[in-house]
Amino acid sequence: MFVRLSSNYFFYFALLGLISPFLSIYLDGKGFNSRQVGEILAIITATKIVAPSLWAMLADKTAKPLFIIRLGAFLALLSFSLLFWLNHYWPITFCLALFTLFWTAILPQLEVHTLTSLRHSNKIYARVRLWGSLGFIALAIIAGEVMSVFGYQSFTGIGMVILAGLFVSTLMLTPLKTVTAVKDKVNKQGAILPKLMDRHFMCFFIAGLLLQISFAPYYGFFALFLRDFHYSGLAIGLFISMGVVAEVIAFIYMGKLFKRFALTSLLVFSLAITALRWFLMPEVAGSVLWLGLIQLSHAASFAIYHCASMQFISSHFSKTEQSRGQGIYLGGVYGVGGAIGAYITGIIWLDGLGAGTAFMMAGASALLGAIIMMFSNKNRVIKLK
Repeated sequence: MFVRLSSNYFFYFALLGLISPFLSIYLDGKGFNSRQVGEILAIITATKIVAPSLWAMLADKTAKPLFIIRLGAFLALLSFSLLFWLNHYWPITFCLALFTLFWTAILPQLEVHTLTSLRHSNKIYARVRLWGSLGFIALAIIAGEVMSVFGYQSFTGIGMVILAGLFVSTLMLTPLKTVTAVKDKVNKQGAILPKLMDRHFMCFFIAGLLLQISFAPYYGFFALFLRDFHYSGLAIGLFISMGVVAEVIAFIYMGKLFKRFALTSLLVFSLAITALRWFLMPEVAGSVLWLGLIQLSHAASFAIYHCASMQFISSHFSKTEQSRGQGIYLGGVYGVGGAIGAYITGIIWLDGLGAGTAFMMAGASALLGAIIMMFSNKNRVIKLK
C-alpha cells in the first residue's frame, strides 16, 4: 500500500516540478511577454476555483473517488499532448486550462484516499507525502538541464512522460473498503455549511488564500528571475530543489512537530517565515550562498503549512464531508489565491524590471496572513492524531 500511494504522489508532484518552475520558460520561449504569461497562469489557475469542488461532488455522488482519480489522470494526459501542435496565445491558454481542469481532479481525491487508507495518521501521511517532494526534486533538476540542452520545446515531451507514469500509478491503487456515505443529499449539504462559517475555519481559509497569493512570483516567475541573474538551467533546478530537500526533511519530522506544537502555532510560524523569505529574496538573489540558505525556508513555507492544513481539514470535517472539504479548500485557496497572485504578478513583473516590487507584494501578503491566523479563535483546540 505504501509503495502504491507514494508512487502517485511521486508522479503528481514530479509534474509540478516541471510546470511550476519551467512553464514560464516554455511560455517565454513561445514569445509571450510577462503580462501574457501572468494572464495565462491566472486563467489556468482559475480553473482550480470550481473544478475541485465539482470533482468532489461527483466523487461523493458516485461513491467512486478512485475512478475520478484515474479519469483525471487519463484526461490530463490527453489534453496536455495537444501542446505538441499549438503555438498561439489562445489555443495554448485553452489547452493548459483544459489540462488543469482534469489535473485538479486528482489531488483532492488522492488526499482523501491516502488519509483514509492510513486511518488519518499524520506521521505515516507525512512519509508518503515526502515522495511527492522527491518527485519534484528529481524533475526540477532533470528538466532544468534538459531544457538548457534541448530548448524550451522539450517541456511538452517531459510532461507527457510524467503524465503517463502518473496514469499507470493510479491503476495500481486499490479501492477502499468503506461504507458508502449517507445518501440524504439535503442533510449532507446542510451539515457542511456551519463548518465553513466557523470563525477559525474562515481565518484559516483567508490566511491560506493570502499565502497562495504570495507564492505567485515564486511559482510563476522564479525561473525567469534567476535566469536574469545569469544562472544556468541546472543551477535553477538545484536552487529550487534545495527548497524541496528542506521540505522533505520537514515531512520526516512532522510527527514530532505535531506532538510539540499547536496546529495554529505551526500555521502562524509558516506564514511568518514565508513573509520574511519573500522580503529578502530580491536582496539575496545575486548571492549563491544566501539564495541557497533562504531556499531552505521552503520547509516552513510549504511542508509544515501543508501538513498542518491537511490535518486541519481532516479534523474539521466529518468523514462524509472530506471530499467536499478538500475541494472547497483547494478550489478557494489555490484557485482564487493562485489566480489573483499570478495576474497581479504578471502586471507588475514588467519582464523582470518589477521583480523586486512583486516579491515585496508577496511578503506583505504572507505577513497579513500570519496576522489573521494569529488573531483567530485562540480558544479553539484541535486534537491531533
